[in-house]
Amino acid sequence: MPHSRRIRRISIIAGAAAVLLSATACSGLGRTTVGMLSFRGHDSPIELSYSNTLVKGCHKIAIPKGATHVENNTLVDIVLYRTENCRETEQADSIYVATTLSDVTAPASRPWRSFTVIH
Repeated sequence: MPHSRRIRRISIIAGAAAVLLSATACSGLGRTTVGMLSFRGHDSPIELSYSNTLVKGCHKIAIPKGATHVENNTLVDIVLYRTENCRETEQADSIYVATTLSDVTAPASRPWRSFTVIH
């Protein structure tokens, strides 16, 4: 194979690899969950649901006293936090809730205040 053809082929492969790398680097931008996250407070008939939640960042649960019942009916896993800023402390742990599972807190424990999406 002549030298110019080989260089041309290598250039094409390198260009395609660069395009693929740049596309995957931006793939997390704007991605959202598929399905519904549902939250309810202790002994409350009101349910708050989130759909198409961004997979990046910390999300506050907009229930004034926090959520004690959580249903993850999305295609992704989430982590629930007892703080409003998605942080763990010695007094405020977190819990991993896999897709299509739920969590109900014990009556004496603190409610969930925020969550992050695992992607």
